[in-house]
Amino acid sequence: MNNRQLWSRFIPYFKPYWRVMVLDLLCAALTTLCELVLPKIVQTITNGAMSTPIALTVELVLKMGGLYLVLRLIDTAAAYYMAYAGHIMGTKIETDMRTDLFDHLQKLSFSYYSDAKVGQLMARITSDLFDVTEFAHHCPEEFFIAGIKIIASFIILVGMNLPLTLVVFALLPLMFICTNYFNKQMRGAFSEQRNQVGEVNSQVEDSLLGMRVVKSFANEDLERERFHKGNMAFYNAKCRAYRYMAGFSSTTRMIDGIMYIVVVIVGALLLIGGKLDAGQYVAYILYISTLLTSIRRIVEFREQFQRGMTGIERFTQIIDEPVEIKDEDGAKELGSVRGEVVFDNVSFHYGDNEKQVLSNLALHVSEGQNIAIVGPSGGGKTTMCNLIPRFYDVSSGRILIDGKDIRGVTLKSLRSSIGVVQQEVYLFSGTIFDNIAYGKRGATREEVIEAAKRAGADEFISALVKGYDTYVGERGVKLSGGQKQRIAIARVFLKNPPILILDEATSALDNESEHLVQKSLEELTKGRTTFTVAHRLTTIRNADVIWVLTERGVEETGSHSELIAKGGIYAHLYSMYTEPRDVV
Repeated sequence: MNNRQLWSRFIPYFKPYWRVMVLDLLCAALTTLCELVLPKIVQTITNGAMSTPIALTVELVLKMGGLYLVLRLIDTAAAYYMAYAGHIMGTKIETDMRTDLFDHLQKLSFSYYSDAKVGQLMARITSDLFDVTEFAHHCPEEFFIAGIKIIASFIILVGMNLPLTLVVFALLPLMFICTNYFNKQMRGAFSEQRNQVGEVNSQVEDSLLGMRVVKSFANEDLERERFHKGNMAFYNAKCRAYRYMAGFSSTTRMIDGIMYIVVVIVGALLLIGGKLDAGQYVAYILYISTLLTSIRRIVEFREQFQRGMTGIERFTQIIDEPVEIKDEDGAKELGSVRGEVVFDNVSFHYGDNEKQVLSNLALHVSEGQNIAIVGPSGGGKTTMCNLIPRFYDVSSGRILIDGKDIRGVTLKSLRSSIGVVQQEVYLFSGTIFDNIAYGKRGATREEVIEAAKRAGADEFISALVKGYDTYVGERGVKLSGGQKQRIAIARVFLKNPPILILDEATSALDNESEHLVQKSLEELTKGRTTFTVAHRLTTIRNADVIWVLTERGVEETGSHSELIAKGGIYAHLYSMYTEPRDVV
């Protein structure tokens, strides 16, 4: 995006704070007034001293001093408001943008997160927006102040001496031309620097979360090498940015010095020629100093400007990510759910990949029926289940719940009616109570304990020193796999959904833990429409119907005994799973 497009995206964030912005700019004008009056005061005193001693009186000096003191008091109050309220406004804008960014991330589908790096997203939601506070506050302020000073100085200087003023202002384009190159380079360098911050974050997060694997393979040196590589890439990006910043700053200083010496020399020649008096000469230099200070601040602000624009650009890149799965216009609440599910000629493929994962599935699940889905890896079992809560949308066909197309109901009401227990349990950093209560907002302690009892988790939780107030650690690292799984089941018990999806919920557990969890799942599935994805075929023998799903679709359906008697794919898979192992 170019700067104009980025500005158009950023300006609406000022709208709630326009009163603060107007007052901030008014204060900026007052501070500028003080700087513009000082050279006039000096000119008046100098001319008074140069003309006749009588013209320069104590009264005149005190009046000039009093006027400047009053202006300085006004300047101090205005500067305080700008520094405090202006920065608070910038912080609020940064907070609003971060809120919008997080809200948008909540809406993005699974397909986005399949390709995104969490470290990069963390960088964009935190460090990328840090510079926005300064940018939002100083950008309008700096340009407004500079505009007033440049226009006012030009008018005043033209009144003093037109030729000298034209010479000075003729040099200004040279400064902007010379610095424009460095501005473009800094924009690219800052963007690369931000990207490398995200890469370092991603690598650190990956390494720390996988610390058990790192240590088990004694690969600490490998992780150090990976981190060093990313860290040096970040270092090189910063060096590149600082190189352009140094060129930018030194070029500005050089042209700034040229303009000063031109004013001093040409002004002195005009003074000798009688075309400037002493007061005008001194005032002219002071005005030029004010003018060049303003221009230098604008030029130097371009660095902060580029940082802010880079942050806004990376912000818009995520905000512009399309929300693939959302409520359609006129979507209605699903209402009370019985649990009938129909796959009506459903086909699905991922993104731009034209290969069909599922093709023309036509299946009917009655209310309260227990369906088991088995088959070889890659057949689409998990994908099929992910379509029910609209984690992905069907490519063609439709899925009906109680006769309603799920695309015509609100996502919140749909997903509130479906409970999911997965193989990989995610527990949030917090207590056991917090993680179970996540299943129902505002749940009481009694409700949480009852859910844990039904999930078979209360016994081991109560045996812990802090019981339900035990801190589970990052991703539940302090608990065993079976304990985490039972907490996840308790969370679904608390949610109490009419439709349940069990995605290989016991496949990663040892036999003892599997037995305990399986009892909890049997309790959980009672009276609910259930879809169970399983590799351990012994766990689904009691299912009402078993679907054998392969790359060619659902090739077999029936109960366990029916499919065994048929002697087809299921019978072959079951015999492979249950055949006796040779004992060495």
